[in-house]
Amino acid sequence: KEKSVAQNAPHFGAVADILTAINLGIATDTWDNIPFSQASLGLDNLSPAFDTQEQIYTQIFTLLDGAIAALQGPDDSGISVGNEDLIYRGNLDKWLRAAYTIKARYQLHLVNKGVTSPNDVLASIANGFTSNADNFAMFYDERNINPWYSSEVLARNTGNFHRDIASQLVSSMNGDNYPFTSGALTIDPRLPVFASNGGAAEWKGFVSGGEGLAPDGTDANTTFVENGFYTSIDSPLLLISYAEAMFIKAEAAFLANGGTTTSVGANTDAYAAYMEGISASMAMYGVDGTAYMADTSVDVGEANLMLNHIMKEKYIHNFLNPETFVDYRRYNFSDDVFKGLTIRQEADADGDFAGQWFRRANYPSSEANRNNAVVQANQQSPVTPVWWEN
Repeated sequence: KEKSVAQNAPHFGAVADILTAINLGIATDTWDNIPFSQASLGLDNLSPAFDTQEQIYTQIFTLLDGAIAALQGPDDSGISVGNEDLIYRGNLDKWLRAAYTIKARYQLHLVNKGVTSPNDVLASIANGFTSNADNFAMFYDERNINPWYSSEVLARNTGNFHRDIASQLVSSMNGDNYPFTSGALTIDPRLPVFASNGGAAEWKGFVSGGEGLAPDGTDANTTFVENGFYTSIDSPLLLISYAEAMFIKAEAAFLANGGTTTSVGANTDAYAAYMEGISASMAMYGVDGTAYMADTSVDVGEANLMLNHIMKEKYIHNFLNPETFVDYRRYNFSDDVFKGLTIRQEADADGDFAGQWFRRANYPSSEANRNNAVVQANQQSPVTPVWWEN
């Protein structure tokens, strides 16, 4: 950013601001208060104060609005954004659409807080992504390998710690939570792109804290699939996508039409965005979604659409994206909105946080070791809501 200012290159500066905004958003939604305004002072301040989440959100919108204005204006520096841009290879129209889409995402976070409105979200998303070609992703190769491949596939194959696939996802995709009405379907066609069940007849996800069991009490069997969309050496790391943009639009239109967590029925805009989001997701993951989208458990019709339908599809599409944790908290982990959602099982029913949902992460030890007094002043219990939840 500083170099773009020195060179009077506002388009480069706009890209820097968009990258800063989305990283700030991910960080503050994870930890609440975070260092920013004093974080880059170097030796002048080795113990930066933390900005509040409210301040960070204000900064996110300031950065995005500034980037939008800069990208819509001239750049006479003679310095163009090119192949050094690892996201869009210098396509500034895509950067502009990304800025609007990211803005809509963070506006949506504040709707239940009353800071923004669904119509604010719709105004931004109208200028956002227009197809999967706009997807905002980082790409990897055999020298710089995908982190999910490293932490899940490679770790499992070398006997190291790894994770399995949770029942909440699997049960949302195998017909348990949303029974398919067509005999042509047994699973969501995206499930094998994410997971493997070792060739078993059924797909059984792991209950959180369930010591290896599925919801029916039998052994779970779903692991990260090798060479999947997210688990190949060179898989992309998706930050925000066109499909998510459509689910953002669907939710905002549903709410703007007076929808609630339990109301039934939507307007044409909400339903069209919901179905377009599913179509875009199927295309992005490279599967045939024809039968799935024709099933009446999915194609419920405008008059029968509920918020849980939209959020289920957004949840599935955003597999491995931290945005899901935001959505859970925005709706207070409601099983009206996230059908079948259950809290983790606890070995100790009297444990400190038994029966309570986690709502934030603890600050990393690297920060505590270097800036301990400030960390301790800002650290809250992991079950304490972040600012935009209150």
